[in-house]
Amino acid sequence: MKKIGLLHGDLSKLIAEMAHNDTILIGDAGMPVPKGVQLIDLAVVNGVPSFFQVLKAILSELSVEEGFIDTEMNEVSPHMRKELEEVLNGQFKLNEIPHEELKELSKGCKAVIRTGEFTPYTNIILKSGVLF
Repeated sequence: MKKIGLLHGDLSKLIAEMAHNDTILIGDAGMPVPKGVQLIDLAVVNGVPSFFQVLKAILSELSVEEGFIDTEMNEVSPHMRKELEEVLNGQFKLNEIPHEELKELSKGCKAVIRTGEFTPYTNIILKSGVLF
């Protein structure tokens, strides 16, 4: 049994297999999953697990060089945008794009990780960095 870090087998495998420039999406419970993209469904009930619980766990093991979020988050869910800035603390460049563009970009993701988050436009695409 794994002692530390991500215990979820599919998440551990996904992160271990990420290469430079690969992308994953961590999404709210309503984010559509494109055909052909792996879904890792963590949603249990409203709020469990939360978007930020999952994001923090992923960031603890994944090297990220860039992220993409919905521009709509600023208007519809400003409290989530504020918390996102606090969690990320400038770790990497964060780009804002319209939700429709984020959905298009998600078609190239290795996986979509579905959370139990019920707050609209609480999605992020993470682009893998490199450690050297």
